Amino acid sequence: MKTRVFTAALAMFTVVSFAQKKEIKRAGKAVEKGEFQEAKNYLQEAEAKLADADNDEKADFYLYKGYALVGNGENVPTADLMAAAEAMKKAKELGQEQAEQGMSTVSNALVNAAITDQNAQNFAEASKKLEASYRMSNRDTVYLYYAASNAVNSKDYDEALRYYKELQDLGFTGEEIVYTAVNKETGEEERMASKEQRDLFVKSGTYINPQEKKEESKEGEIAKNIALIYIEKGEKEKAVAAMEKAKEANPNDATLMQAEADMYYQMGDMEKYREILEEVVRQNPDNATLYYNMGVSSAELGENDRAIEYYKKAIELDPEMSNARINIAYIILSKEAPLVEQMNSLGMSKADQKKYEELAEERQGIYKEALPHLEKVMVKDPTNIEAARTMMNIYYQINEPEKAEEMKVKIAELETSNAEATPKQ
Repeated sequence: MKTRVFTAALAMFTVVSFAQKKEIKRAGKAVEKGEFQEAKNYLQEAEAKLADADNDEKADFYLYKGYALVGNGENVPTADLMAAAEAMKKAKELGQEQAEQGMSTVSNALVNAAITDQNAQNFAEASKKLEASYRMSNRDTVYLYYAASNAVNSKDYDEALRYYKELQDLGFTGEEIVYTAVNKETGEEERMASKEQRDLFVKSGTYINPQEKKEESKEGEIAKNIALIYIEKGEKEKAVAAMEKAKEANPNDATLMQAEADMYYQMGDMEKYREILEEVVRQNPDNATLYYNMGVSSAELGENDRAIEYYKKAIELDPEMSNARINIAYIILSKEAPLVEQMNSLGMSKADQKKYEELAEERQGIYKEALPHLEKVMVKDPTNIEAARTMMNIYYQINEPEKAEEMKVKIAELETSNAEATPKQ
């Protein structure tokens, strides 16, 4: 009797195992046909007895589960994408040879979904998906970087800080060669984990147009963002300490120095900001943006003549820099206010009348000095409505009504154009 009971039990186990194996195979075939819901149904039946399966069967189960959950990659719920990522990781751990490509498929689906979220300003969801994509292999650190950026946009500063610190601990700079190829089915360019993976996918015929792109260093930006997060949290000492730590390994790195300057700007320490920028300018004498920033800091410190010199240097290096021309014009126009105050304080005596006329003439000179800078802005950037409004006011003041009316018409056209371009809610 004991032998018969043992044999019956063994036979029952064999039947269960066989049935389970059959469901996993059916799930695999359904995945191949793109019948993902059917695959899920088979997998659900097999999952109840998965503990009895061998490693190969489990590996296949998790591979098919990952593919079934991600489906065609469109409008996949976040929970399913996360579950697909975990399934593919388990398949790889169990030695499934196709798991690597499966992980890439899920990773791309996560990234594409994150881009959709980001465009819809669902930054928290985008951050979560990008982190999950990174955690699948811990290789594509750039996804962790973008996860941090989205966390900042969602104002989840603690999470962003955690990501940025992890990136620093990993020695991430973002300066790398990025390997991409175009998915023939979707027409989208996708980032690959490595050159080998990209070449393999291109060779398989599923991807075309392989490219290599160089990404510049993001080390300075990361250090700056860490510091700015601390400033946002009211922890200025930690901000300074974080920046100093970042500079220890690269004390003369221009991007880090620029980040440090930005930090002091945010803290309101304009003198320190300018001191650092001056050193950065010495190291990068052909960078127009640096001269522009020096102009901004000098103007905020009340050093208008110095600010104008910096703005002129920026324009010399980059003639398209309209903001520098506008700022020069505004610095010149700022001389008007004290003149108007003085004019309003004068009485009716002959001496006061004479002084009034002198000041009025000086005021006209200010308008005429500022005008050429604004006119050049309109030549380079004819849609600059801010410059157009200021020019209109100046033309009225210097008694050129025809030009003022022309500019008024121009402003109306720009306002209409801007209104039509603005999406309706």
